Amino acid sequence: MELKKLLKIVSDKNRIPRISFMILGVFLLALNYNLFFTRNDLVVGGTSGLAIIFNNLWGWDNQIFIYVTSAILLIVSFIFLGYKQTKSAIIGSILYPFMITFTLPLSNVLSKYFQFEDFITTIIFCSIFYGFSSGLIYKMGYNTGGADVIMNIMVKYMHMPEGRASFISNLIIILFAGAVLGVNRVVYAIIILYISSLIVDRMIIGISKSKMFIIETTHVAEVEEVIINELHLGVTVLKAKGGYSNKSKDLLMCAVPTNDYYMFKEIILAIDKDAFFIINDCYDIEGGTTKNHSFSLDSIL
Repeated sequence: MELKKLLKIVSDKNRIPRISFMILGVFLLALNYNLFFTRNDLVVGGTSGLAIIFNNLWGWDNQIFIYVTSAILLIVSFIFLGYKQTKSAIIGSILYPFMITFTLPLSNVLSKYFQFEDFITTIIFCSIFYGFSSGLIYKMGYNTGGADVIMNIMVKYMHMPEGRASFISNLIIILFAGAVLGVNRVVYAIIILYISSLIVDRMIIGISKSKMFIIETTHVAEVEEVIINELHLGVTVLKAKGGYSNKSKDLLMCAVPTNDYYMFKEIILAIDKDAFFIINDCYDIEGGTTKNHSFSLDSIL
């Protein structure tokens, strides 16, 4: 099947729920901006961060600045990146500034409930809101445009990875904020970005509920029999060849519930004390036959 058709299938899949969750994510992101960022002069990059800086410098209105820069960056994106790369940012570029205006009255009402004696509590709440809302948007396959346009231009014309381009563009804005608002704002930004990035990762790839074992053992048949008949887990036999010995061998691959990680490993070592393991986090298992059953020492005995 052609890539274009595959992309259309992916794009059309669960479109309405995806758009609904994306709108919710933008709503929460804008509410967080009005509730925490603007009230505490917190800057973590992007055009919304620049708005806070210029508001402190010259009193420019945050909302007007975001509306204007979002429109300008959309035009710039059309010119330098083309329609295909720009269309994914159109919805976010329009919706995010609107939501900032829409959520301002609500943030005024809620602000009295989010006033804390210690500033670190404010930072933690801000980070959680920021990470959750950003993760929700990214997981649905959208973004809010803005500074992402600059990042994409850097990627295309300066031939650098997205991660580095994003880091450089945000770092410049954060250092600018530090020069204008104080060095402590740089520290706050680092804390917010660190915590929120952990949440975004968990939002996108989920929390590891299983461990993926790849096992090399000289007791393949015995280990396989115990896994299937005694532990009631699925196992796949992989054909492999040693790079040094050049000998063919069988490897066993098995997904094990995280709670059973220690017990499973010790059972295999009891069968073969020289067994070799490669163990990775397993974030998602789809299709096939899965067993949600968990084993314990008492259930085995």
